[in-house]
Amino acid sequence: MLCTRLTNARFLTMDPDHPVAHDLGIWQGRIAGLDEAVTSLPAREVVDLQGATVLPGFIDAHVHLAWTGFKQITPSIAGRTRVEDVLAVVAEAVARTRAPGDWVSIAGYDQRALGRHLTAAELDRVSDGRKLYLLHDSGHGCVVNTAVLDLLPADIPHENGFLAEQAMGAARALRLPHAQEDLAEAIGRAARTCLAEGVTACAEAGIGGTLFGHSPVELGAYQLARDKDLLPLRVQLMVSADRLRPVAAHEADGIPRALDLGLRTGFGDDRLSVGALKVYTDGGMMARTAALTSPYEGLDHAGQLQGDPAVLTDLVVDGHLAGWQLAVHAIGDRAADIALDAIECAQRIRPRPEARHRIEHAGLIRPDQLPRMARLGVSAVVQPNFLRCFGDDYASIMGEERTPWMYRGRAFLDHGIPLVGSSDRPVADGSPLRAVQFMSERASTSGQFIGPDEAVTVDQALHAYTVAGARACHWEDRLGSLTPGKHADLVVLADDPRSVDISRIGAIEVVETYVDGRPSRPHA
Repeated sequence: MLCTRLTNARFLTMDPDHPVAHDLGIWQGRIAGLDEAVTSLPAREVVDLQGATVLPGFIDAHVHLAWTGFKQITPSIAGRTRVEDVLAVVAEAVARTRAPGDWVSIAGYDQRALGRHLTAAELDRVSDGRKLYLLHDSGHGCVVNTAVLDLLPADIPHENGFLAEQAMGAARALRLPHAQEDLAEAIGRAARTCLAEGVTACAEAGIGGTLFGHSPVELGAYQLARDKDLLPLRVQLMVSADRLRPVAAHEADGIPRALDLGLRTGFGDDRLSVGALKVYTDGGMMARTAALTSPYEGLDHAGQLQGDPAVLTDLVVDGHLAGWQLAVHAIGDRAADIALDAIECAQRIRPRPEARHRIEHAGLIRPDQLPRMARLGVSAVVQPNFLRCFGDDYASIMGEERTPWMYRGRAFLDHGIPLVGSSDRPVADGSPLRAVQFMSERASTSGQFIGPDEAVTVDQALHAYTVAGARACHWEDRLGSLTPGKHADLVVLADDPRSVDISRIGAIEVVETYVDGRPSRPHA
């Protein structure tokens, strides 16, 4: 007997052997069969989906759950365009704290809305003895007041209180890490948001590290969230590469650096596991720190790398030798060169064609870099909603020649490079459907077309958020398509993304999300 049979729906299976179905059977959390194989079988529950469209649950291959959850409850200055309005929000947050010396966190900081960066002196006017920390929306910088600057070593560079990349990490290190209970609650909040948008599995893009980590024991918070039933979807954890340390291992093992106990990609189970090793090579376009080969339009610099290229290469090589899948953050084209050089070096020393190394973001890829990416077998894990939300700004700082190279789609596929969809939530909108719409029409929210030649078909965009996402996370044997034997992770949509006008895809209602055959909103 089936546990559940879903009927009267259009199942877009993403499985070429059975692309469309009308019935789907579920038994013990797995897909038992499709159509005639299950239609006549008895079931404890039969759910009439009333003509809805059903897809495999979306996979977000690059997201920040803890950060998302904390941002949802942090005072925000998003949308403020006047310094005085920003300071008023900060002053209100300061007034809610208990004592001088407290830390006050503010979300939503983006200098583009103000036309310039805030300064420490301006924050001092409303700090009342507190330590102020305004995190840039990109995650690659922050602005702090003098009370924080006074605690930093004299050699930490800043621009009137704005700290970028590793300098931001120095400011973060002054604070006690988040408590495990608080982290677990934040993770749960973000996970529920993902589930509501049809995401049933995701890759958390960097735990435990200086830049985006929230605690040196952050993995334990995810275990706690799971133990407390706060983790309603599947999560794979990327580990920040700065957590590696030299180890005394047998020479034949070839492991120069590792996590304690030798933990690496693949440890865990179907609900919570360790994924790729996250290596940062540069910053971000929002903060103007992505590393380019030529300067930003209208600026006198070309961004920055996260460290000396030789040091970054050694980190990539050591991670590869230790058996990790690598997820190398590279937004600018100069950073992509560093990433590809390092991966090529690693594969030359110890070939691992099955490693499925990834370039996270691949935000600006020159034409000459495409054949090299294909040759090395790396995936491009892109965030289409970056251009949907920020494309007008990005185009202005890249200029006419480079704009078509941003967050590519068609060129990756034409070169045989796996195209993987993701959000980088909370940096940008996390909706997979709105991302699919952008990938197919390449229009920003203002209507400006950004690299229209990079548009892909709706089927290809859906593939990026299902089949390709599963493969990038080594989940293809259990997720990514509605195939018998795989987990019954599904998203029920009010319309078929392949049938409606492309401009309407992003507005399609997510009716229900299933994980292991169980709906997020159980039926009465």
